[in-house]
Amino acid sequence: MNEDQFRSTYKKAVDSMNPSEEMKKGLLAKMEQHQETKRPRKTIFIAASIVLAAGIGLASPTIWNQLNGPASPAEVAQVDPGTSGTGGAASAGSVVIPKLKLPDSSSGVKASMIALVVYKGNIYTQSATRIEAADAAALRGDRLGRTTGGIDELSGKDEYTELSSNIGETDIYTVKGYDSGFLIMSYSEIDGQVFAELYEHTNGITVNSGADLIGKLNLEGRIASAQWESFDSWNNGLQQYAPLSGSETLDGFLSALLAAKPLAAEPLIAQGIYDSEDRKVIYLELQDKTRVQLVLFGQGLVRYGDAPVFFEVESGAFQALWNSMEQ
Repeated sequence: MNEDQFRSTYKKAVDSMNPSEEMKKGLLAKMEQHQETKRPRKTIFIAASIVLAAGIGLASPTIWNQLNGPASPAEVAQVDPGTSGTGGAASAGSVVIPKLKLPDSSSGVKASMIALVVYKGNIYTQSATRIEAADAAALRGDRLGRTTGGIDELSGKDEYTELSSNIGETDIYTVKGYDSGFLIMSYSEIDGQVFAELYEHTNGITVNSGADLIGKLNLEGRIASAQWESFDSWNNGLQQYAPLSGSETLDGFLSALLAAKPLAAEPLIAQGIYDSEDRKVIYLELQDKTRVQLVLFGQGLVRYGDAPVFFEVESGAFQALWNSMEQ
């Protein structure tokens, strides 16, 4: 079963799972409790659909762009720039990523959500790193517990308790070879089908270089294969992947990426970095079968997932890789 088939099967399974129905019932109940906000029922279900789409990894380029583009003032997973991070020590040039700001349910503000799990007081969001269902069991580590579900766009801070989530009830595990402070896995088997997703903790940290975020993916020396995709292909969902040639060029790029200077995402987004189509996407399949996605921007910047930070890679190493991806 390839990735697309898996995601299609996954969506069908999730659509038939009780938690989805419970989520809808919960939203309806909360809507009745919040009638004073006079939120249209249609809006509620649209929000729920966004939650579900992100939760099963089916986010379209539009949603992906929304999540990676300018943050909406009403987004639940919003960064509070006024809060200090709890990661490594900050120094000149470091980027502090505060903990995700929890919603204020009394505000009545419309909110959208991405898939999340609360573990050890931190919010883990759906990872930009993927794993095929068939390969997930080999990476499954120690069982950490079972999520309770129930988090939605109307949930208050007091509902973000340990192992609460918006992905329904599922078991959570560590991931072999990775720090559980960074990466965890949801894993369930239903009628012989495996459903697994990775969740990462990329907030409440201080980033001094690429190593403080990209380094947690353990890329060096573990690349089994590498591909790239043009912006046009990605933007239109064409999935026209081409192999990345030149292992030395890729190795040099990755080394430079780990040493890269971090830049806060917000100013770059405000300046319109996502308005340009001068982008390429690379996909790195590691020896453990995980698939890491990195977005390269023509001005020499790299971004991983939704973490609000870009990395400015040494120009020689960046251009060598960029130029190798000519069509």
